[in-house]
Formats: sequence, structure tokens, C-alpha cells
Amino acid sequence: MTIDPRRSEAFVAAVDSGSLEQAAALLNVTPSAISQRIAALEHDLGTPLLVRARPCRPTAPGMRLLQFLRRRALLEDEFFAEQQADPGPVRVALAVNNDTLATWLLPVLAPVLIEEGLLVEFVTGDQRHTFALLEQGLALACVSGETEPMRGCTVSPLGVMRYRMVAAPAFAARWFPGGITRDAARRAPVMVFDRNDRLQTAFLLQHFGLPEGAYPFHYVPSSDPYVQAIRLGLGYGLLPLEQCADMLASGALVDLTPDLFVDVTLYWHAWRIQPPRLERMGAALVKGARAALLPSP
Repeated sequence: MTIDPRRSEAFVAAVDSGSLEQAAALLNVTPSAISQRIAALEHDLGTPLLVRARPCRPTAPGMRLLQFLRRRALLEDEFFAEQQADPGPVRVALAVNNDTLATWLLPVLAPVLIEEGLLVEFVTGDQRHTFALLEQGLALACVSGETEPMRGCTVSPLGVMRYRMVAAPAFAARWFPGGITRDAARRAPVMVFDRNDRLQTAFLLQHFGLPEGAYPFHYVPSSDPYVQAIRLGLGYGLLPLEQCADMLASGALVDLTPDLFVDVTLYWHAWRIQPPRLERMGAALVKGARAALLPSP
């Protein structure tokens, strides 16, 4: 069996854009044509592939098809590029957690992306959710906290990101004059990255017995503004050492719990069969991460 390219193109466009109307605009056809092509593809494969909601999303078989189509497109691009004297750029989608993107990843990846002529699309999420982006076919590789590889993939340990509970000196003096305690933590505002951020919740529950909702908090879903909010005294929160070590050394931030920290072990997940340029990028990422992070346990 072969997959009709116009039908698969319509399917990918609908998933990427989130609607049949936007997919139609991307491909310069009518929404009805997009719907008919996807329906024909579902008939060909004998299974529903797309949940026609807002936004459109793939079903479980649709996720597997999306994985296949993205990998096939990447391999085709790489093959045709290698036939040319001057191979053109190839685009890859990588799922990474926000703190990784904000700290060690770009210095590690930039040289190899430039050398290999790779264009990258970073798809971000919590380290507990980036693996799902790989499963859904929205990325070709990921940095994740997941230890077990997906079928057809490999997993490599990268290292440990250590998080410290920090605050601005004035904030600490106001809210925790005698040090952080359970009663004081009930009143002091916490910085939370977004609704998927469980680091602060787990830390306060484990060490101070405070369940979620027992304390005030801010949502700041962007790495640099999150750090800035802590420095400005809006709240306290966990920051990776890669992001706060210099500020702790200079006194711009203080460590509220010097004996307590959170370690998050990260892993690189990639397909076992990859184009050579993507293999070299992955090898460089693993090597650079192991140099930048604390050793894996």
C-alpha cells in the first residue's frame, strides 16, 4: 500500500494548523477538499485519523501516521540535499523543556546547527510533557524526564538539572525573617511557571506539608520574566542552578533552603533510524549536555 501524497499533505496541514479552514488556506484549496482528502486517507487506512474539533488533533493511529510522515519527510529532504554539491538546510522539530531552552541547550546546539545547516523548531513544554510531543508526532526528538524509550527510539541520559528555592533578599526579609517555615509559606506568594509546573507544588508538599492551593501564587509562563519576577520580589520559586548561580554568588538572590533542592534528570529521546545530520546533532547534544549538567545518578 502507498499513501497518497495529497491526502497525507492535507492531514499534516490540518494537524499543524489546527483547523480544516487554515489547512485549506495553507494548501490553496477549499476546506471541503481538505475534508475529502482526509476522509479518503482514513478510508485507505481503515481507521479514523483526525478528531475534527477546535483545534484538530490526531487520534492514536493518527499520531503514529504523523510520526511516520514527519520522519519520511525528513529523510527525503536529507536524501535530496545530499545529492547537491551544496546541501540546503533541513528543518527539525525538537521538543524541549523550558528551563533547558533557557539555559544550556542553545550554547550546546548552536555550533552543530550552523555546521550541519539545520533549521530548528523548538516545541516547548514541561519535561514531563515533551515525551508526549514526540509520541504525537509533533517533534522528531526530545529532551524529557522520561526514562523509557518509545518503540523504535533510543534514550540517552544527559545529566541532572538542580533547582534551588530562591528569593530576592528584600522578599526573604519580609516574608521569612526567621527562615522559611510552614506557617510563613502559607502566606508568601510562590512563583509558578504555568499550570503544568509541578516542581513548586511537590517541593512545598514534601518539605512543608502544604498541598496545592494552601498558599498564594503567580503564574509567569516565560523563563526570563519568571526570573525577573523573583528578582523584583513578586514571589519565591525554584530556579535551576544554571540560571541562578551567579545571582546567588552576587547576593542578588538568596537560597531559602540551603539543605534542600530538587534534582531533575534529563534524557535525550530520538528515533533509532535518523538522517546522518540529525544523528550528528544528537551526538553533539548528548556530549554537550553531559559537560554542562551535573552527572546522572
